[in-house]
Amino acid sequence: MSKRTESLTRKMEARHIQMISLGGVIGTGLFLSSGYTIHEAGPIGTILAYCLGAIIVYAVMLCLGELAVAMPYTGAFHLYAKRYISPGTGFLVAILYWLTWTIALGSEFTAAGLIMRHWFPQTPVWLWSLLFMILILLSNIYSVKVFAESEFWFAAVKVFAIVAFIILGGAAIVGLLSVDGMQHAPGLTNFTKAGWFPNGFQGVFTTMLTVNFAFSGTELIAITAGEAKDPAKTIPKAIHTTLWRLVVFFIGSIIVMAALIPYQVAGVTQSPFVYVLKHLGIPFAGDLMNFVVLTAIISAANSGLYASTRMLWSLANEGTISKKIAKTNAHGIPVRALTLSMLGGILALLSSVYAADSLYLVLVSISGLAVVIVWMAIALAQIRFRHAFLKAGHQLSELQYQTPWFPIVPWFAFIASALSCILIWFDPNQRIALYWTIPFVIACYVVHALATKYHARRKK
Repeated sequence: MSKRTESLTRKMEARHIQMISLGGVIGTGLFLSSGYTIHEAGPIGTILAYCLGAIIVYAVMLCLGELAVAMPYTGAFHLYAKRYISPGTGFLVAILYWLTWTIALGSEFTAAGLIMRHWFPQTPVWLWSLLFMILILLSNIYSVKVFAESEFWFAAVKVFAIVAFIILGGAAIVGLLSVDGMQHAPGLTNFTKAGWFPNGFQGVFTTMLTVNFAFSGTELIAITAGEAKDPAKTIPKAIHTTLWRLVVFFIGSIIVMAALIPYQVAGVTQSPFVYVLKHLGIPFAGDLMNFVVLTAIISAANSGLYASTRMLWSLANEGTISKKIAKTNAHGIPVRALTLSMLGGILALLSSVYAADSLYLVLVSISGLAVVIVWMAIALAQIRFRHAFLKAGHQLSELQYQTPWFPIVPWFAFIASALSCILIWFDPNQRIALYWTIPFVIACYVVHALATKYHARRKK
């Protein structure tokens, strides 16, 4: 292990890692863009889309578990891809994942500013965005322990709120709480009124990219592996709890929203959580939920800055980009990588301030597509790792964590992720992600090839 790698200290405990993963997942994808999915896919279609998304991401996590426990490196994704697919793919994965969280930072800060206007309508969005950027920067810049502890409590607020939302929404569905003053229980009338698939069955698949964006962040578990106290124990534990967390928090919330919100009025301009609680007539419910959504957004941005910083640090640590970027401060924080990642978030923020409502879905699409490509690389890397491991004369019993049902699970993760990318061609609102991402992918391979040739010539 190099000196650079050792400069990142192992201070994260299991509770930190699990909450950091939650913090990355539970953000605008659930609290805001889930409304878009309901609008496009209808109530039944949305539940199916999120169930399918949960299965895909869990399969990816099972692949990632074997890799992360066998090789607990910070910024692990691109190292796995570099070693077991190709150096160019490793570079692509790192850049795409960094870009994913950089774009997410911009959308999270924009969403936070928009929510603050609920209480302070006369203040500009950029002012609140700037204040939250400073808060997130301070959380990340001192020590990994400060970041982990702050993220633990940010995520805890979200978990409590989602559980309360599911309980209240469930009570409304069965008639224990009235909706808009109605005395009868709404039950699942939304499902019968709208029909199973009001916009056609294809809506289930064309919204998969938005669903994948909502689930992106679970892979943060592997990012933390290089700073985990005992990765062999903490990483598998965090992965095993992923599925039930996704089922309880996402599927439970989606069922409540789909049952209580007419699909025609669902969208991204208002949180579906706020919509439901307002119509339940709970005093100050809108304000409380807006506060929770705000906390969720700050938490997701906190995790996002951490993830993008570690990915950039890992690229520099490997010598793919300037090693100067890998320099750390006295607390083991890669400040230069942190600064560059925050600057990327600011650029994304500036691009979204002037067209928040229209550009938001584009940002979601690009982020979703990028992270799904990363998922494909994880699945393929795990397949090739297993083959290389056995070919080298090792036994499966030597692995502290094994992906179950090999090779079915990794191939399912790879093919399902690839299909979710291809199917967005049929959604005009998200098709633009392909126009931007495909040329970007090609450019990454070209840049890496040219840089490799340049460095080879310099060594001669």
